[in-house]
Amino acid sequence: MKTTELAIVGLGGVGGYFGFKLAQFYAPDPAVNITFVARGATYNAVKEHGLTLLSPEHPNSVTHPTKLLETVAELADADVIVICVKEYDLEKVCTELKPKLHDNVVLLPLMNGVDIYDRIRRNIPTAIVLPACVYVASHIKEKGVVEHKGNPGRIIVGQDPQRPAYQPQDLVNLLADAGIAIEYQPDAFPAIWTKFFFIASFGLVSARYNKSIGQVEEEPALHERAHAIMQEIQAIAHEKGIALPTDIINQTFQKARSFPYHTPTSLQLDVNSSKVHTELELFAGAILTYGEALDVEVKETRKIYEEIKESQLQKISS
Repeated sequence: MKTTELAIVGLGGVGGYFGFKLAQFYAPDPAVNITFVARGATYNAVKEHGLTLLSPEHPNSVTHPTKLLETVAELADADVIVICVKEYDLEKVCTELKPKLHDNVVLLPLMNGVDIYDRIRRNIPTAIVLPACVYVASHIKEKGVVEHKGNPGRIIVGQDPQRPAYQPQDLVNLLADAGIAIEYQPDAFPAIWTKFFFIASFGLVSARYNKSIGQVEEEPALHERAHAIMQEIQAIAHEKGIALPTDIINQTFQKARSFPYHTPTSLQLDVNSSKVHTELELFAGAILTYGEALDVEVKETRKIYEEIKESQLQKISS
């Protein structure tokens, strides 16, 4: 029986959560080898202490992978590579991965954003790339330690539109057996775009005003800006042929109301703590790029993008 070689690239909140489940479940199973790729202090911490997941789902909170590597350049003969890096590292990781890949390797990116599939495809024209949408409330508590709260993490995965002959069911089963909540939808792009409606619009407006999800939903001027950004996303999705509900904007505001009023967004926290790397390009950058490529007007997104960039520059200079 052939051993499945599965690698997790990036042990942040997402990679650490799902990687932990896979490594712990398949540790005694010679049919599946789990490799972690982590850098610097995270690599050192996992090498010394293992990967820790603080989660009500796992009383036994420490696990060790079959192999631990410091760079993707060391990967060899992987069958499945789960990409869980920050979006600003994606192109670099793809460039490093490309020489290591055979045509039938499966890439599963568990990342936010609507342009992840396109960006991987630009860099890696071969291989199998599965569009996916991920929901998990987990974060790095310290290097090598991931904390998870709330609902179990969930993945929606679809078919590669360029490699329709590949059916992901065996991979879906492999992840599901490890206790991962995963759902296969032949077309995962509607799920990816539905999530983006929320994270991009509320992320941008909350970051611009340093206001919570509840405040953006409730305050008329902020609500109006979020609505305008959603209209631009909707126009792009329409041009791209994404099958979304006609009332997607109302559904998105309804989703916002399900959060505690004072919940911040990750972009809001990062922008207002002057982090160098944020999700601004992942959200606004994708809308602007698609808008230009598809000749869709995206004035509201451009305006709020420039306002956030200006406020970031002011913080740096003050």
